[in-house]
Amino acid sequence: METKTQNRERIIVRTSILGILANILLAGFKAAVGTLTNSIAVTLDAVNNLTDALSSIITIAGAKLSGRAPDKKHPLGHGRIDYLSATIVAALVLYAGITALVESVKKIIRPEAPAHTGVSLIILAVAIVVKIILGLYVQRTGKKVRSGALLASGKDALFDAILSASVLLSAVLFLAFNVNVEAYVGALISVLIIKSGVGMLLEALNEILGKRVDREFLGAIRQTICDDEDVHGAYDLILHNYGEEKYIGSVHVEVDDTMTAEQIDRMERRIADRVFSEHGVLLTGIGIYAACTRDDEAAAIRTDVTRRVMAHDGVLQIHGFYADPAQKRMQFDVILDFALEDRHAALEAIRKEICSAYPEYAVQIVLDLDI
Repeated sequence: METKTQNRERIIVRTSILGILANILLAGFKAAVGTLTNSIAVTLDAVNNLTDALSSIITIAGAKLSGRAPDKKHPLGHGRIDYLSATIVAALVLYAGITALVESVKKIIRPEAPAHTGVSLIILAVAIVVKIILGLYVQRTGKKVRSGALLASGKDALFDAILSASVLLSAVLFLAFNVNVEAYVGALISVLIIKSGVGMLLEALNEILGKRVDREFLGAIRQTICDDEDVHGAYDLILHNYGEEKYIGSVHVEVDDTMTAEQIDRMERRIADRVFSEHGVLLTGIGIYAACTRDDEAAAIRTDVTRRVMAHDGVLQIHGFYADPAQKRMQFDVILDFALEDRHAALEAIRKEICSAYPEYAVQIVLDLDI
């Protein structure tokens, strides 16, 4: 895992350095063109390239810091710094957009005619091609190493190519028809940059808050667990993310109620080893649900209760069922759809029906999460 983290860091740094060099060169050319032609749109495009270069520097810093080894204060590592660096990149994009909008509005109020030449148009066209190539490369690399900051930078680069194309179009319109829309194009660019910055910021904040883990990834882990010969089902799989490729989790597995502590211990070790080797996830806790196998009455109750519960609208799953006919106790977990208007009212309706059907039983129902 350490080697994998180091390789990921090297790839992110190498890609970001390439982005820095490309953006600095583009910013220099565009700044020169913007100054010589008196074009606010081209000048704002140059500023945007400088912001992209700064974003790449922050991405490098984030990759270096997130790759640091665990310490006493941070025993699970520093991987979440990735999300902070993505947040800073998004904030920079947002700031650049707001600043550009202010300058564009000033030019709309006090317009100045640009003075484009054939050379300036060629430079803009080359910049568009470079940005497209850079954006596709950075995005592909970001997906490969699962870097939020690289994905944001790649998306921003492709977006810049579209914006530069609009600047080129406005220059062509001025030269061909003497129609000056530079300031308005600059304002449009600014609004689109702001929109992009807001989207990137929300995505980074979702990572920090803790968003739903990819269902295919969860399904693959559950399948690995269920492949064990002693497991009848895997439930309540919860993963905590401490940076890309760094997951720590827990799960409940259903097993026969006849298993001994020694058998359960061997099973837990097998499951933990397989999940880590196949998915890179460290399972720090494996809870046990006991399946009723020794009591026919308990098994019949389980079948009936499952049928009754699943008949209710919004019920996604019932699991962790256990009934003790001797002590008249029954307990199980229910997962309800978040789309239900009142999940607690739905749970209460289920509770009332089960208690009515089994009045002599003490019924405990846990409202579980659709994770």
